Amino acid sequence: MAGPRDQAARIVPADADDSAASPRVVPLSDEPAARGPANPQAPAQEAAPAAAKPAAPKSPRKKRILLGIGALAAVAAVYYGVNYYLVGRFIVSTDDAYVRANNSTLGARVAGHIAQIVPGDNTLVKAGQTLFKIDDGDYKIAVDAARRKIDTQNATIERIGRQVGAQESAVEQAQAQLASADAAANRAQLEFDRQQTLSKQGFASRSVYETSLSNRDQTEASVKAARAAIDSARSAVDVTKAQQQEARAQLQELQSALDKAQRDLAFTEVKAPVTGQRLANIVPLDDVYIDANFKETQLRRLKPGQPVSIELDADSSREIVGTVESLSPAAGAVFTLLPPDNATGNFTKIVQRVPVRIRVPAEVARQNVLRAGMSVYVRVNTKADATPAQ
Repeated sequence: MAGPRDQAARIVPADADDSAASPRVVPLSDEPAARGPANPQAPAQEAAPAAAKPAAPKSPRKKRILLGIGALAAVAAVYYGVNYYLVGRFIVSTDDAYVRANNSTLGARVAGHIAQIVPGDNTLVKAGQTLFKIDDGDYKIAVDAARRKIDTQNATIERIGRQVGAQESAVEQAQAQLASADAAANRAQLEFDRQQTLSKQGFASRSVYETSLSNRDQTEASVKAARAAIDSARSAVDVTKAQQQEARAQLQELQSALDKAQRDLAFTEVKAPVTGQRLANIVPLDDVYIDANFKETQLRRLKPGQPVSIELDADSSREIVGTVESLSPAAGAVFTLLPPDNATGNFTKIVQRVPVRIRVPAEVARQNVLRAGMSVYVRVNTKADATPAQ
């Protein structure tokens, strides 16, 4: 029988990490043969108690952790299930949405060289603020020339007005001459009648009778001449008044020319039509909106007036509430320069996207947080009588 030293050399316990495993038996090939054969029953006798030892129980802390994780998973599943049933199934969302604005591209109304650029690039400007000025020398000369023509025309109208007064005086003079001619004609007619009676009775000579006859004819011709002079004077008054009216019409034309010259002069200062940013291309930041391109399969539940939750890519911590304003009457592909034609060649069906206009509150737009071209993520709450989407 081998001694204790020999048994310790033959039986090597297993690693401490695996206490349930049986011990290893290592043959002692290095022992001298003189020691004699080892007892074959000794390793088996010591290995049997080790094999019968039960496995160590699991830690209670590990069980609590697993139960806690399971409980959290169950609560999360219930929360998301309830949230989907109450809210999530009514939400239609897309990240194909961008901030838009009705940009105003500026152009000069008159030709000329730019004399001065007032604001700098990407500067916030107000509506009516001067952006740049065009050399206005020629336009000032045009305005001065138009004003001088108007002054000359006013003088012409005044002169013609005085001619009208003179012509009216001529009419009065002709009327006076007519009255005088009528009086002379009456006297000549009476003289002629008297001489004619005396001539028939033989008391007047033939020469006196003929003289009275000649005087009567002359006075009648004078009356006709006076009446013709009155008609001529009146016609002259009418002609002069017509000339005055024509001069006034020409004055209106000259006034229009002056207005145009002044308008052209005003156009030499190019002003911002709206409040916005960028020189020569005004972006109205206080009137921005959002165009969200929803899939055609998402349009069934969308309609104007629904609340929209807007999340900015630039600031995901800030959420803005907007409203669906309108849906485009056609898909975006219809308005492209070269719309697709699926009538020829191979066909691959692609889900089309339809632009949906989303209105942003005015107080939010005035904060100048939304810039044209920015990407946003929108969620539309399609539930009836819905509050702003969460």
